[in-house]
Amino acid sequence: MSFFGFGQSADIDIVLNDAETRKKAEHKSEDGRKDKYFLFYDGETVSGKVNVTLKYPGKRFEHSGLKVEFIGQIELYYDRGNHHEFVSLVKDLARPGELTQSQTFDFEFTHVEKPYESYTGQNVKLRYFLRATVGRRLNDISKELDIVVHTLSTYPELNSSIKMEVGIEDCLHIEFEYNKSKYHLKDVIVGKIYFLLVRIKIRHMEIDIIKRETTGTGPNVYHENDTVAKYEIMDGAPVRGESIPIRLFLAGYDMTPTMRDVNKKFSVRYYLNLVLIDEEERRYFKQQEITLWRKGDIVRKSMSHQAIIASQRFEGSSNQEKNHTQSNEEDDS
Repeated sequence: MSFFGFGQSADIDIVLNDAETRKKAEHKSEDGRKDKYFLFYDGETVSGKVNVTLKYPGKRFEHSGLKVEFIGQIELYYDRGNHHEFVSLVKDLARPGELTQSQTFDFEFTHVEKPYESYTGQNVKLRYFLRATVGRRLNDISKELDIVVHTLSTYPELNSSIKMEVGIEDCLHIEFEYNKSKYHLKDVIVGKIYFLLVRIKIRHMEIDIIKRETTGTGPNVYHENDTVAKYEIMDGAPVRGESIPIRLFLAGYDMTPTMRDVNKKFSVRYYLNLVLIDEEERRYFKQQEITLWRKGDIVRKSMSHQAIIASQRFEGSSNQEKNHTQSNEEDDS
């Protein structure tokens, strides 16, 4: 053992059972760097092994127990150190005792509920991780393994379009229309802008996608706006009666699904922001919220049976409504 018991006399490691076949997903860390992590969905089992490797085989390694935890937690950056856990599962792998050689312990968390998507933002982080801990008299030995969770959803076919107007009395009247209000992350925003009255000289027009992150409650509410995408509609003066088409592809931008009031700690919302700039550099805005969601149909081919069951939970309510509507139509006919 180490002199006076200081230092670690064993290493621990966590290995997932399906590590060789499980898909990985890129996820942004706090410093903005993107790393790849094992990807899970709600309802999937998380299983693997905890390897305890002794540095001095043959010598007694005393411990007060070995456990592995599956944790989902939210950390608000203005309240660091105070972690809010919304999932906390524990498995005891070994009772207090001693080891004389390296050993492997199996664990399994069955059909784990993972209700929210992994997220790293300006003021908040939502993460899932496994943590294995060997209890020691002086210092515990622990190891963490982060995973990424994606939430899948299906929206009903009824997806109303967005129609808005921008107007300055007797100077400007513009109508713009988007094909729908809910978009999946690989979708295309299709729209059109109509110039009904133009008596000011517009120099530039663009559409921005703005991500608004809201954290905290009461007096500790923080809003962070981030312009995710800019799409130039025109550069020059439009004339009355002119219409301009819009096609904005979302797949090229780094966005998450819309998150509303996650565990009563934070929200992430997206807005389409129409910006007009005249020749005197005055800016005119019109903003409209859109809903972004992660489409499950594409992923389903490579998903496990457990993940399919989980995604069907999201679809259940909308399918029931659809079936109810269809049955009513049949009764009417």
